[in-house]
Amino acid sequence: MKQTIFVLEDDTDISRLVQHNLEAVGFSARVFVTTAAVLVDAERKAPDLFLLDIMVPEGDGLDLCRRIRHNPALASTPVIFLTARASESDRVLGLELGADDYITKPFSPRELIARVKAVLRRFERPTVPTQLRFDEVEIDVNAMQVKVRGEITATTATEFRLLDYLARHPGRVFSRDHLLDAVWGDARFVTPRSVDVYVRRIREKIETDVENPQYLVTVRGAGYRFELPKQA
Repeated sequence: MKQTIFVLEDDTDISRLVQHNLEAVGFSARVFVTTAAVLVDAERKAPDLFLLDIMVPEGDGLDLCRRIRHNPALASTPVIFLTARASESDRVLGLELGADDYITKPFSPRELIARVKAVLRRFERPTVPTQLRFDEVEIDVNAMQVKVRGEITATTATEFRLLDYLARHPGRVFSRDHLLDAVWGDARFVTPRSVDVYVRRIREKIETDVENPQYLVTVRGAGYRFELPKQA
């Protein structure tokens, strides 16, 4: 079955270019020119990925991403921004809202397809069920779910992969560059600062006290370490 991508883009030439290139490699692409119908259609049948412009009539992609991340049925669906807004502050804001990649215009169709495929690969579920449990947190790799104190906590695919990677190597200190290679691979929009953004987002979801984290610990000048709870 073809994977479906919802494309929010009001520029006809760009939307045709994106749709053509996505469909040429086997995706099904649905184009929207405003934000109004995207969530309604997504709630009927969720796409495999959202590809969002930021500046569109009657709304914007940033607000739409925010609403996707607060919708339990869609929260884990990958989101890529495709936009002319290229500043670092815009990219960081996109990350903070839960984007999995950020592509700036003008763009190469070949690079666009490569990065769409890369994000979707991050979202692939393993064939063998695997679970990690520690204290009040449970990571179910097969379902790509995180439970905190018995309640499912929505995470993006990238947040999940970063948490899972760190939790599988407790006690080891990883530099930001190492985590970029291990979790993001060849995604070009991410920087060491991106890792900090994602760590903060994960802490907000699993830590009781974000300012004094129990699990995701900062090692000053080196990177991050995942701590298992000390046994009484």
